[in-house]
Amino acid sequence: MLRIRGTTYHFRRIVPPALRSVLNQREIWVSLKTGYQSEARKRASVLHARTTELFEKTSQALAEGQERPAVPHVRDALRDLHRLLEAPIGLEAIPLPASKPRLRPQNMRKAPKMQSKPQPLLLSEALTRFVLENPHASADTRKATQRAVELFLQAFGDAPVSIIGGEKAGAFRDLLFSLPASLGKRKSSLTLKEEADRTKTDGRPTLSGKSVKNHMMRLSALWNQLLQRELVKKNPWTGWSFETGSKTIRRGWSTQELQTLMTGDWPSSSVPESTFRIVTMIGAYSGMRLGEISHLRKEDLQTIDGIPCFIIRPHTDSGWSPKTDAGTRIVPVHSRLIEAGLLTLKDKMDGPYLIPGLNTSKDGVRGTVFGRSFSTMKTRLGLPAEITFHSFRHSVSTQLRNASADIREIWIDRLLGHEATHKSQGTSTYLSGIKTANLKQTVEAISYPDNLFRKGWS
Repeated sequence: MLRIRGTTYHFRRIVPPALRSVLNQREIWVSLKTGYQSEARKRASVLHARTTELFEKTSQALAEGQERPAVPHVRDALRDLHRLLEAPIGLEAIPLPASKPRLRPQNMRKAPKMQSKPQPLLLSEALTRFVLENPHASADTRKATQRAVELFLQAFGDAPVSIIGGEKAGAFRDLLFSLPASLGKRKSSLTLKEEADRTKTDGRPTLSGKSVKNHMMRLSALWNQLLQRELVKKNPWTGWSFETGSKTIRRGWSTQELQTLMTGDWPSSSVPESTFRIVTMIGAYSGMRLGEISHLRKEDLQTIDGIPCFIIRPHTDSGWSPKTDAGTRIVPVHSRLIEAGLLTLKDKMDGPYLIPGLNTSKDGVRGTVFGRSFSTMKTRLGLPAEITFHSFRHSVSTQLRNASADIREIWIDRLLGHEATHKSQGTSTYLSGIKTANLKQTVEAISYPDNLFRKGWS
């Protein structure tokens, strides 16, 4: 029923054989004047109802024995469709009387075949071609970009990338800001519009500016590839504001907040409590990101220059890689982690990963369920929105920058996987030559009250 020509969808319906001689038509074509699949389906459903009505009236007239059925011509019957649809449409009917087939003179030359124009690249196809099938894209990039595209497709349907401009990008941004903060964290049969309406009615919290920005940035990165290949003329996903008023400023943990966290009840049955304590303690004593901890493998725990270290590096077989180039680094294991028994994990685990109890999603990402459970626990304990698991990095950074002058800022950057503040050639060279002993000295400056992690994880 739906056909796409160029960047525009068309409605096509075959006229029943018994009615062709009467209607003087073999098929009906209608330009739907839109390149968006969801909108085209709405308009096509209206056309389908009207053509069905036309066919039924014609059949009824034939059954009553009338030589020329008292029904309007197909063009007249469909002339008011512009009122029924949301936008004016044009009718392109292809007349071909069934009773008088057209003859082609013997001496008429056969018209040369016109080369068909290449079909426009749809958004779903661009996602597959440039992200999902890209061997250089990380698992995180694939998952996040696919999620952003799926949300757009749910909202507006598939469409050629060449017609997606600022109007649709702005509409998508506005929609994201109206969706619930819990979107994707639970199963729902509601459409995105229904989700937005219910969120507004119930007064529920909506997606943060950061979440909306992340979705838009993923689409912007995809469009940059399309722009480079001259498949689109501009990138409509850049230049938007994501400020919605009050902004949540992330910060580090206070001692009291950590005390509340570590004495609270772990809510998840999918992730063992011992895993919660392992991951949390590693984050607190290293400043490593949750994704970095979750993807540690047994071979990533090694002794370097006589010092036990975590090695954070890409794993090409799973597609996971650190967030930035600077994220590839070594992090000495804090003495408190060694005392808690971390080095024995390597011998206790059967699989390739160092941290037990974390499942790998179908996208190859570990730690997703843990992250949701951590957020649930934090909310139930009444802890503020300004602190998250990522806040351990803030806590570590603040502690180290307030430590003794013997710890250099460049060592802190290297430990946390930050880009150096001064990106000179000399700095880059020095970063690669920092001794493991200096990093060990840096990590040992991280400290907490003695009884804070008293349970360990055994």
